[in-house]
Amino acid sequence: MLSALAQAPSRYRYGVLAFVCALSMITYLDRVCFGSAQSSIIADLGLTSEADMKWAFTAFAFAYAAFEVPSGWLGDVFGPRRTLIRIVLWWSLFTAITGIVGLKVAGYEILGGLRIGGYQILTVVGIMVGVRFLFGMGEAGAYPNITRALHNWFPFTQRGMGQGAVWMSGRLMGGLTPLVWLALVEYGGFSWRHAFWTFGVLGIGWCIAFSSWFRNQPHEKASVNEAELQLIRAGRSDTEAAHSKVPWKRLLASRNLWALCLMYFCAAYGWYFNITYLHRFLEQQHGIDPKSVIGAIYKGGPLWLGAIACLTGGVLTDLFIKRSGNRKWGRRIFGMVGHSLCALFYFACLFTKGSAFLFFLAISLAAFCNDLTMGAAWAVCQDIGKRYAAIVAGCMNTIGNLGGAVAGYVTGTILERYLDNFAAAKGVEPDQLSGAEKATALLPGFEVNFLVFGLVYVVAVFLWLQIDPTKPIEPDTESPAAGMAH
Repeated sequence: MLSALAQAPSRYRYGVLAFVCALSMITYLDRVCFGSAQSSIIADLGLTSEADMKWAFTAFAFAYAAFEVPSGWLGDVFGPRRTLIRIVLWWSLFTAITGIVGLKVAGYEILGGLRIGGYQILTVVGIMVGVRFLFGMGEAGAYPNITRALHNWFPFTQRGMGQGAVWMSGRLMGGLTPLVWLALVEYGGFSWRHAFWTFGVLGIGWCIAFSSWFRNQPHEKASVNEAELQLIRAGRSDTEAAHSKVPWKRLLASRNLWALCLMYFCAAYGWYFNITYLHRFLEQQHGIDPKSVIGAIYKGGPLWLGAIACLTGGVLTDLFIKRSGNRKWGRRIFGMVGHSLCALFYFACLFTKGSAFLFFLAISLAAFCNDLTMGAAWAVCQDIGKRYAAIVAGCMNTIGNLGGAVAGYVTGTILERYLDNFAAAKGVEPDQLSGAEKATALLPGFEVNFLVFGLVYVVAVFLWLQIDPTKPIEPDTESPAAGMAH
């Protein structure tokens, strides 16, 4: 029998990467499709405008944020296998239920609100908000547990690449979702409801395949040879489960972690526009036909370019560290450069009035620059979290998605104010305005939001200066040589 040194390492870690990349794609399909369905939902449920959707967008992001840390803790304690299966089954159920809200069957409206004694206690919008909250609760923890799985299965030298590939896959699917929606709904004969039911079933299929193949640790997979095990474990001793003794005091007192979390709040604040209001903005402000292939490309452009950036940034941060031996600046530099350029492109959106192409270019380049930072940001979670990588990632993603929740509410509120003021000046109610009048009223509100997005990214640049991936939450469990070399 060949010794471990003479063996070529098996490659089962790439099978793990394939599974979590597929999962990342499903998460984005299920969340971005709500933006694609926005116009259909507004028409079907009798809403006034996209401003009425702010609570549904906010509810998802808030629930997603609130349950990140608990789900990350479950993954660190019980392993990512069991936790991910629970997560995916839950959110797939509520993806399907989204398609039932307000459905009329034999004259009866399912999940259409609640009336008691002739009074409307809960509207159909309220039901949709509740369902999106429960959907967000289910999706919470997906990426922290993916991070934990990669931490268990990948060596130092491939952390940025692994995280970059995961985020590339998600962003790519998010970019493709408008085209998938176009094929299914606009040309395939599906209703928006049928599409949500179909996407729910897809997640269940992933769970079945994942549960039969994946194991929490490489040594639990019989086909993994000793050479691959040694490659994964080189220079580390933190491969065991975290159990229940989580150093919460250290976590809460870590300025490093707080800087990471606040940076991610800023990064998510502007980025969430791409999966919430963007589709409707292009249709209303630039006259994009919902059935247009070019329109679908414009709607998905920020996520397509983001997909390229996620992998590129992940590979570059690993390469920089490998060549320079400087992990601190190997993470920081890509964050600072990416968010600086992102801010500039959001400001550029203010000068694209009347040109759908120029706006598409500016918003897509902003997303590209933002996503150059993703591999570095999530690799930092492993760098400073180590055996508590899922919890640290959960903390970062919690605060980040709170940024998305705040953005969903604030963006919608700004739009609502401009719409109300325009209608008041004409002496009518907002729902009495024509489509063209609504577009005119909302445009300056969108411009204010783009300005805010850019300013928030400027703050993110300064926060990167406070992030140090060489300072773990707990005393280092990796060899000094490994920390320097990787």
